[in-house]
Amino acid sequence: MTDNLVVKNLAEVEKRIRGACERSGRKREEVTLIAVSKTKPVSMIEELLPGGTLDFGENKVQELCSKYEQLPKNIRWHLIGHLQRNKVRYVVDKACMIHSVDSLRLAQAISEEGVKRQLTVPVLIEVNVAGEESKFGVRPKETEELIRKIAELPAISVRGLMTIAPFVEDPEENRAHFANLKKLNVDIKRKSIDNVSMNVLSMGMTGDYEVAIEEGATMVRVGTGIFGERNYS
Repeated sequence: MTDNLVVKNLAEVEKRIRGACERSGRKREEVTLIAVSKTKPVSMIEELLPGGTLDFGENKVQELCSKYEQLPKNIRWHLIGHLQRNKVRYVVDKACMIHSVDSLRLAQAISEEGVKRQLTVPVLIEVNVAGEESKFGVRPKETEELIRKIAELPAISVRGLMTIAPFVEDPEENRAHFANLKKLNVDIKRKSIDNVSMNVLSMGMTGDYEVAIEEGATMVRVGTGIFGERNYS
């Protein structure tokens, strides 16, 4: 990739985010763009830093920790991939938010580490909004009950919901899923559960982030749209 292709890609994504905000009567600052840098080299991340991009998403704990050590400490790292309980200790003090909490046992592990390190860990509850067998996440109807249990734990703070919508050719196919997650978020927020803010809705990726924004996303996770196709070899 040439030096500035990543920067050009980012500018295009930025333009589309602004367009989606305008269409839905929202302010641009209501949406945080997370540049998903999984499998991409540190040098590509460095290309985006001068322009002020500081929110980056990683799927794997090991990769997040490695990049954390190599890059400036003002970067906000988001752990967006499935988190195993035995890896919690490596990441609680490095991620600004864990997007993928989908069980009470995982939340308990995060809480224990937070207590040990005297820090409160912001988390999102991952909801399997389309009920796909292959995806992690709690069912929509079980979400509130899980949040109420997590809210009682020390050193962990529920900030909202996250979903990974189905991979579709036409982003419109995911509009209903995003609308349903937004409704669930609003319903839970109305209940004013202690230690639960519900201000974050992390939904939408390269293929469908514009629709997600129109339906209320406050965070979108764009990887391929910025960094190009991934090489998993």
